Amino acid sequence: MSDYKIETKCLHTGWRPGNGEPRQLPIIQSTTFKFDTSEEMAALFDLAEPGYFYTRLANPTSDAVAAKIAALEGGVGGVMTSSGQAASLFSVLNIASAGDNIISLSSIYGGTYNLFAVTLPKMGIEVRFVDPDASDEELDAVVDERTKAVFGETIANPALRIFDIERFADFAHRHGVPLIVDNTFATPINCRPLEWGADIIVHSTTKYMDGHGATVGGCVVDGGKFDWTKYPDRYPGLTTPDESYHGLVFCEAFGAAAYNVKMVATLMRDIGATPAQMNAFLVNLGLETLHLRMERHVSNANNIARRLAEDERISWITYPDLPGNQDHVLQQKYLPKGSCGVISFGVKGGRAAAMRFMAALRLAMIATHVADARTCVLHPASSTHRQLSDEQLIEAGVRPDLIRLSVGIENWEDIWRDLDQALAAAQG
Repeated sequence: MSDYKIETKCLHTGWRPGNGEPRQLPIIQSTTFKFDTSEEMAALFDLAEPGYFYTRLANPTSDAVAAKIAALEGGVGGVMTSSGQAASLFSVLNIASAGDNIISLSSIYGGTYNLFAVTLPKMGIEVRFVDPDASDEELDAVVDERTKAVFGETIANPALRIFDIERFADFAHRHGVPLIVDNTFATPINCRPLEWGADIIVHSTTKYMDGHGATVGGCVVDGGKFDWTKYPDRYPGLTTPDESYHGLVFCEAFGAAAYNVKMVATLMRDIGATPAQMNAFLVNLGLETLHLRMERHVSNANNIARRLAEDERISWITYPDLPGNQDHVLQQKYLPKGSCGVISFGVKGGRAAAMRFMAALRLAMIATHVADARTCVLHPASSTHRQLSDEQLIEAGVRPDLIRLSVGIENWEDIWRDLDQALAAAQG
């Protein structure tokens, strides 16, 4: 399957039925699995043999979907989680503990910013935020011997800054830490960060991968190339004996798969952020058409963005695919097929006009969601980012008047007619 193009992998990886088996991925709706002897089950509990014994740790349905996402990204394996937030959390907790720190770009999704700025410090993990345009000297200054990872989003939500993956991968590796990239908005259809030096990928499968607003989920993909054994003192959880598994050393026992195995064997075991199997099944259905939908999302968004950029009722617009955008060069480098279907802009008249605009929409829906087949719209400062202070909003690239438009796969002219009449109402 590794020789197939990504469009074919969307359909055929993860689950390959044998003779007489179901064509569609089966939903294994069971908490437990039967064994003939206690010795056979014991081998699984000791991680001496592969297999399934309790769905809180792993289940064949979710593992098949994780394998598909890993194949699309070019990784060695993946782990499905109950949400994108859980994926981001697990990607950090798997290698960091109390007293450690990670470095994160400030222009990230508000929920992740909250996780990093509020919740992780309560666990004793410090997050040091940096500007995406920080100089090399500024970046080097925030690293110390307890730094465990660098984190960023391929396309920041909703600031739409493009992550300079290659630059930050070089920075992370220079200091002996992995680069974690949230690739939710781009999806592996439009960008494969592992090919630019990233080490770990996280996804909110709730977004484009599902694509229909039907299910919540997440995934962590390991590229398998970061050498944890080169830094044994920095990553003792992977390179020293784990007493809960009778002294097993994950890197020695599982090689390139160590990061993923440890995540399942410890974090899923103890925290249990397990995806529902029906949710995993629905994500798999979404993945089968991901390559088709992303092409339409980008095409529609480009048509809409050009109209908005020329409209006198718009005060500003951010869409990386537009020539003249501050990150257009990076978009052309990392996302030559196009970025995504999300556009950020402001309406003349400020926040009040933005509220009137949104209230007048008929086709586009106001929803706390994005990357859906249907066009939806949101005012982040009063919703997804409302917990942030004005200063934090600016750091995250969220202006008070910012409208996040997630362009769907409807006919783009119908979308524009809706936006046009709402803009007229906003100025009235």
